[in-house]
Amino acid sequence: MQPKVPSEITQISLNDATYKDCGVSIQPTLVNFFFGNNGTGKSTIAKAIKADTGTTWRTSKSAADYNIHVYNQDFINANLQNYHNMPGVFTVNEVNIEIQKQIEDKTTEKETASTALGIATEEKKKKEGANTALFSIFQDECWEKTKDLRETFDGTQTGKKRKQQFSEAILEIKTPKEHDRAALKRLYDAAYASDSKRYDEFKTIADTSALDKLGGIDILRKSIVSSANTPFAEFIKALNATAWVRQGHEQYRETPDSKCPYCQQKLPEKFEEDIKACFDAQYQNDITALKDFYDNYKQKANEIFAPLQSVPQDLYPEIDITIYNDKLAALKGIISTNLQQISEKIADPSIIISIDDTEATFKELNDIINEFNKLISENNAVIAAKPKKQAECKISVWELLAFTVKDEVNRYNTSKTTLEKEITAFSAQITTNKSTVQRITGEISDLNRQIVSTKATIDSVNTLLRDSGFQGFSIREKVDTPNVYEVIRPNGSIAENLSEGERNFIAFLYFYHLVRGSETADGGLRDKIVVIDDPVSSMDSSSLFIVSALVREMIDICHNNAEERVPIVQGNFIKQIFILTHNAYFHREITYNQVKYYQYVSFYLICKVDNKSSIRLCERQNPDIPTEKINVNPVQNSYAALWDEYKEVTSAIPLMNVIRRILEYYFLQLCGYDGAILRKRILMDHKDNFITHKEDGSEDTTQYQMASAMLSYISANSIGINDGMNYVDDCIDVVQSRETFEMIFTFMSQEQHYKMMMGIK
Repeated sequence: MQPKVPSEITQISLNDATYKDCGVSIQPTLVNFFFGNNGTGKSTIAKAIKADTGTTWRTSKSAADYNIHVYNQDFINANLQNYHNMPGVFTVNEVNIEIQKQIEDKTTEKETASTALGIATEEKKKKEGANTALFSIFQDECWEKTKDLRETFDGTQTGKKRKQQFSEAILEIKTPKEHDRAALKRLYDAAYASDSKRYDEFKTIADTSALDKLGGIDILRKSIVSSANTPFAEFIKALNATAWVRQGHEQYRETPDSKCPYCQQKLPEKFEEDIKACFDAQYQNDITALKDFYDNYKQKANEIFAPLQSVPQDLYPEIDITIYNDKLAALKGIISTNLQQISEKIADPSIIISIDDTEATFKELNDIINEFNKLISENNAVIAAKPKKQAECKISVWELLAFTVKDEVNRYNTSKTTLEKEITAFSAQITTNKSTVQRITGEISDLNRQIVSTKATIDSVNTLLRDSGFQGFSIREKVDTPNVYEVIRPNGSIAENLSEGERNFIAFLYFYHLVRGSETADGGLRDKIVVIDDPVSSMDSSSLFIVSALVREMIDICHNNAEERVPIVQGNFIKQIFILTHNAYFHREITYNQVKYYQYVSFYLICKVDNKSSIRLCERQNPDIPTEKINVNPVQNSYAALWDEYKEVTSAIPLMNVIRRILEYYFLQLCGYDGAILRKRILMDHKDNFITHKEDGSEDTTQYQMASAMLSYISANSIGINDGMNYVDDCIDVVQSRETFEMIFTFMSQEQHYKMMMGIK
């Protein structure tokens, strides 16, 4: 979608008069049309622009950069006091020889200073170019040398990922510092990674000596033997089978039919009593203690070992548990071996054993766990304070980046300092020479003011009136009263009492020349903002037509700032224009053919309800291109209104203008005729119908020429003040124009339409 293109004033916010507390704000374009009835708030807009109240200007611009010309009642009152006093504009016309010689000398002096200014400017430009090249090299060096770091810590460089931005940021680091890259990477991963999260820590071993200090361990170093002295006990001891008998008895205590499990012979009646008598109470107690120790050792080992085997399910990625698993496997082997040895002593209590210590292995495992938990804790701390840690990480990364390229920074700063000193020296020369040029320019301006005359302006106004066919009055300088002018009637009398319309017309002509003319003694044109507030109040049709043409000319000058085209009017010094009116006819005249410039032209409708004013931008979706918008003129070209004007107008030039509008609207827009085809149908196919024969046999082609002119007229482009000036009032027969106009409808078989619009039955 093509947006509106902003111009010099990018926004106007109104909060005065009937706009008070209404929150009205608009974004004007290059050309701006406002339509509203009297009293709706048009003048408030004009005054706001003049006073620079509530206005927002494009970047780096302000009201001070432009001449703001506002045509309104205040302008009329200020410039037409007593109906005839008009201050002149500066325009060089007559040259005093002596003053001109001084100007030439000053000009030569100015050229010398300008040459020196040019040399200093060029040398400064070269040094600035060298400075730019130096920075470019520095950028490349920094960029390449920090490639790995930038990629590793990418998240810390948001907004500084271009060479220039990155290098400028490097230069701002005042304390380059080296950092542990691995630790910084862990901090970065936790603080910046999108998937960063908390992790569970490993279980630690509360008492690493718990197994080695387990109660009852002394039983392992005791040889457990029976002290019983029964004959059967002595027999078993002699066989050295005490342990074997005890084990067999424990395993086969209950035998079917009281038979020996080995030989299947009937056991003696007192066999159980004899077996029990082989083992004394101490022996039994030691065996029980040994078994209890085995059970306690195994249970305690499981209590300690089980949590160690259960590592966190979601493992911290920075941890390598290989060494942990190796150490855990070694511990498991020690415990298993110890349990095996204890089991062997249980099987043969008489043997003495010693089991391996586990404390050292437990401590090593605990150290590994503590290292793991330290990393996990650091990660979790970062996650808990992520914004703060991101800031800390960012500072550290940039310190490391700056440290990496510290040598390059030092070289750059040294060379830059040298270049900047040279640039400063040339800048001083530029300032001196520029001051000289400005001083001499001011002196030349003072001299030029002595030869300025306003006569050329008045001559231009009179020429404009004459060329426009205007005969109501002319203007001349009052005798012996410079810059005071008199309005002269066609009969030569002085117009002492001007009508309001005449007064407004003269004021607008002066305003037009003020906009067109130079306001500096050296003839330079400054950029201008033009505001026209209801210029045609109380004017007759002839004055209104001239004003409309002048306004269109100013609009065309303004358009030259935006469009790539062959200019209709030369110049682009009008940078923005605002036109406000309540006159529908004037509005249609100046907005003709402007609707199509959506990007550069805006139409506004001003309304007031309950003493509150509002402004509506008139636009709608383009029916042919739904993605674009088009302008809508709030004052539509009413076809019926054109016919009403046709019936009432009496002056030749306005009549021809209305005829052109009707022919173009009806035949080209409504009927769809091409202009060339329309000319052929009328001027070629019906040529004879427009020609009459006189009594002497000659042909009267007046009406044919009139018809040709009308059809050429509708195809002519608006060219400012010359628009519609093909004829002068006294060169056109109004009655004959109307007859020719009716004939065109008749020969196009549109007689019925003509009668309908004229109200003829």
